[in-house]
Amino acid sequence: MNALEVRGLHTFYGKSHILHGIDLEVREGELVALLGRNGAGKTTTLRTLMGLARPRQGYVRIFGENTTDWPPFRIAGRGVGYVPEGRRIFANLTVDENLKVPLERPGPWTASRVYELFPRLAQRRDNKGRQLSGGEQEMLAIGRALLLNPKLLFLDEPSQGLAPLIVQDVFKVIVAMRSEGISVLLVEQNVRAAVEIADRAYVLDNGAVVYEGPAAEFARDEERVRALAGASAEKWEAME
Repeated sequence: MNALEVRGLHTFYGKSHILHGIDLEVREGELVALLGRNGAGKTTTLRTLMGLARPRQGYVRIFGENTTDWPPFRIAGRGVGYVPEGRRIFANLTVDENLKVPLERPGPWTASRVYELFPRLAQRRDNKGRQLSGGEQEMLAIGRALLLNPKLLFLDEPSQGLAPLIVQDVFKVIVAMRSEGISVLLVEQNVRAAVEIADRAYVLDNGAVVYEGPAAEFARDEERVRALAGASAEKWEAME
């Protein structure tokens, strides 16, 4: 069974037609990268999948159920975690308090396990969200999503604004999620990092899918990487 199946998705903001017939899927236990330049429609895709934006055409199925018209809380209750762009943690709450906000679902992920995964957060558990670095805020946002014990996780630009070493830490955690059986859809501007860890990749351009296939195959096509994903020439060190 697919964790996620999307067919013919058209989403508008007012009169602006943003998504033009998006088709994509994430198989169970798979890590899929959704790539593209700024403004290509990546965040709109995630917002539509989470019920935060309603499509005018097409459908979304999560673990076989049609969730196209479901509200976000019901989609989350189906076992879907979402880490939005910009992290959206509570700046005036401590790390510990932030981790108590989600309603925990039964499963292996607890606050204690999040602290084991992110020792930095354990060291700063009494610090307010606003006192954390960008990397620590991203760790907190991911940890908070994991407390839902999701079977499917949407991540929107987790590397944004982070130092390269912190990016590697965050991406190692994403790889670990896949090894735990969590299906992941990763929206990412850091193309080199994303294709290094993903099983498959989709590339959006002007709200339409212009590439679908193995991430490793896409990574080898230097011209396509530059042209379609707006990637820099920086080399990403392969993760062990």
